[in-house]
Amino acid sequence: MSALVPPFVDIDLRSYGQRWGADRHAFAQLVLPVAGVVEVEVLGRQARLDPLHGAVVVAGAWHAQRSDTDNRSVILDFDQAELEEPGRQLLLERPFAAIGPAARKLIEFMYLMAGQQAVQPAMLRGWTPLLLDTLALGVPSARSRLSALLAQVAANPGAAWTMESMAATARLSTSRLHALFREELESSPHLWLLRQRLDLACTLLAEGSRPIAEVALACGFSEQSALTRAMRTHLDTTPAAYRRSRQELASTKQ
Repeated sequence: MSALVPPFVDIDLRSYGQRWGADRHAFAQLVLPVAGVVEVEVLGRQARLDPLHGAVVVAGAWHAQRSDTDNRSVILDFDQAELEEPGRQLLLERPFAAIGPAARKLIEFMYLMAGQQAVQPAMLRGWTPLLLDTLALGVPSARSRLSALLAQVAANPGAAWTMESMAATARLSTSRLHALFREELESSPHLWLLRQRLDLACTLLAEGSRPIAEVALACGFSEQSALTRAMRTHLDTTPAAYRRSRQELASTKQ
């Protein structure tokens, strides 16, 4: 797993009732209302949260919530170390944070994703640094934008990604994108993307019987021969040979 993304992160959609419910846990947490008003107490300090105001609960802190109205909140659990990253210490100093327009859009996106389907862990880990930066600084760092890009590409490596579209998604210049990949991943964007596509191709080849040409297109390769060349160069095998070896291995385990 890349050091760019938090090692632990989880998301939940929650509504609170009229009774106070107290809790504490070993991880940090964000309480981010998307509808209604929630009364919150964190370490003895109370506030009323709404879609423009959220709560930051540090690891080990007693906190409680209640509400007299219909309410819904995004609850984000994550490693306490994420709050100690440069620029995010501001969130450690105040348990209640204003939610600006940029952070609001990120929260609404996460809420919709979590409500419609299970959020892919890679995508969630990629969006978390972006959200924390936006809450603390208003503007996410280039490193956090790269983290979000990695999660988005990893979730769908077969899409028509180019260096230009990756840079635009991360809101970086292509030269800055290349520099960040070298600094953080010791790779180029092109090679990293190719590895994601090869990983997906290997999964599809091993787990199904789709024609190799279809697998190639699903993984972002222009044609079957392009996938074959890439697997020969980087994996020292071919799609057919890889599928055959994985099927033989599976049969011996049965």
